[in-house]
Amino acid sequence: MKNLIVRTITGILFVAIIVVSFLNAYAMTLLFALITGLTVWEFCGLVNTQEGVQTNRFICTVAGVYFFFSISGYCSGLTPSTVFIPYLLSIIYLLISELYTKNANPINDWAYTMLSQMYVALPLSLINVLAFRSTPEGSVYTYLIPLSVFVFLWCNDTGAYCSGSLLGKHKLFPRISPGKSWEGSIGGAILVLIVGAIIGYFTDMYGVNDLRLSIPEWMGLGLVIVVFGTWGDLVESLFKRTLEIKDSGSILPGHGGMLDRFDSSLIAIPAAVIYLYTLTLI
Repeated sequence: MKNLIVRTITGILFVAIIVVSFLNAYAMTLLFALITGLTVWEFCGLVNTQEGVQTNRFICTVAGVYFFFSISGYCSGLTPSTVFIPYLLSIIYLLISELYTKNANPINDWAYTMLSQMYVALPLSLINVLAFRSTPEGSVYTYLIPLSVFVFLWCNDTGAYCSGSLLGKHKLFPRISPGKSWEGSIGGAILVLIVGAIIGYFTDMYGVNDLRLSIPEWMGLGLVIVVFGTWGDLVESLFKRTLEIKDSGSILPGHGGMLDRFDSSLIAIPAAVIYLYTLTLI
């Protein structure tokens, strides 16, 4: 019971902080830069426990946070493309440094170093692509799309848990995540489709649908989030199973680590960007 209370309180605070941060561009940027840094730091700490792996945890984290700010500055129109040069130099340094560290297996170090950027820093940084939109008057900030991505992820988790608990019989991916069922996934998808239709209806009614997505397009975005968010969850489960750990960390009481909390979004955010670009709306 105590663990349930802690988990509930943490979940409510987590959702409240995310939602409030999206209402202001600076708050969103600072919060997700912090999330990026903490998640890269956690990832590097986990892989460094493996034999023959010695990633530079500090530089990987600094590089990931800098990349987030670079994407934010570029998408918001505050900085030119040259802002990425220091990041590229840091990547070059991380590659060349293995010549001098004399680590037993530099290929492992290179692989996990690049994975910290491609798997964590890049997907989280793409939240800026969803949040900033170019117009003839310049770049403008919009909270609707990035907030909707997380609303869809949360609804999918809620719908999957409820329907899976009541009806779950057929395992979705037993080798990786025995607790997930097809019934749960379908239930989550149905709830997200309903929420997508509701968002489409009310954003049109109140004139805040700045990307002019139709109701079917909102539902399509929701379905993309469901599919790729579920894959993101499974990818992190495979990561933890490979490392033989239960949780990625303990920074969020009752919810584990940063990877545990943002695993779905690490694939859902890039998928949302691709979907919206496909609609030629960004």
